[in-house]
Amino acid sequence: MPETPENTPDTTDPQDVSVIDTILARIRALQSEMEAELSKRREAFRYRLERGRVVFEDEARRRHRKLRVRLWTFLKATRPMVVLTAPFIYALIVPFVLLDLFVTVYQAACFPVYGIPKVPRRDHIRIDRHHLAYLNGLQKLNCIYCGYCNGVLAWVREVAGRTEAYWCPIKHAGGLKDPHRHYAGFVDFGDGEGFDEGLARSRKKIGERPDET
Repeated sequence: MPETPENTPDTTDPQDVSVIDTILARIRALQSEMEAELSKRREAFRYRLERGRVVFEDEARRRHRKLRVRLWTFLKATRPMVVLTAPFIYALIVPFVLLDLFVTVYQAACFPVYGIPKVPRRDHIRIDRHHLAYLNGLQKLNCIYCGYCNGVLAWVREVAGRTEAYWCPIKHAGGLKDPHRHYAGFVDFGDGEGFDEGLARSRKKIGERPDET
C-alpha cells in the first residue's frame, strides 16, 4: 500500500527534538539573565521605567545636560560627505512606512485565518532615546529615526518568521548566519518522510506558543 501523509512513518528522532528544546531553553534563560543585568544598569544610570516611559532622576538629568554637544558645534565637526549622504538615509522613510503599513494589513487579514497570534508592534518598536538629555536635537531626531526603522525590521522579521514556520518549516541545505528564532525547530533539509509530521508540529507550536519557539 502506498504511503500517505497519514500512514507515513515518523522518522524524527525524539532525541534530536529534545536536544533542540534544551538549547532553546538555554537561550531563553540567557535572555532572562540579560534582562536582569539591564535592570541593574538602569539603577546604575539612575533611571526607571514607568508605564513604558523613561524617567531619570533629577541629578542624572542635570549631569546629562552638561554633556550635551550644542547643535552648531556638532554640525561643524561633521564631515561634508556625511552631510551629503543624509538625503539618502532619510529618503528610506517612505519604503519603511509602506512596509509597516503593508505588513500591518497582512498580519491583520491573514494571521487570524492561520490561527497564528499577532506580533505586537510595541514589543519591537521602541522610541525612547529622545529622553536622553545629553543628545542635541539632531541626534535625537536621528535616534528616533533609527529606533523606528530598526524596530520595524525586527517586527517584520518576527511576522515573517511565524509565517515561515506555518507554511515552510524546513531548514536550508546550507547554514544561515543569523536565522530567526523559530528556525531551530524546523524540519531537516531532505527529510521527506518527516516533513508532514514536522509541519503539523510547527503549526501547532506557532499557534499555541509562538514566544517559546
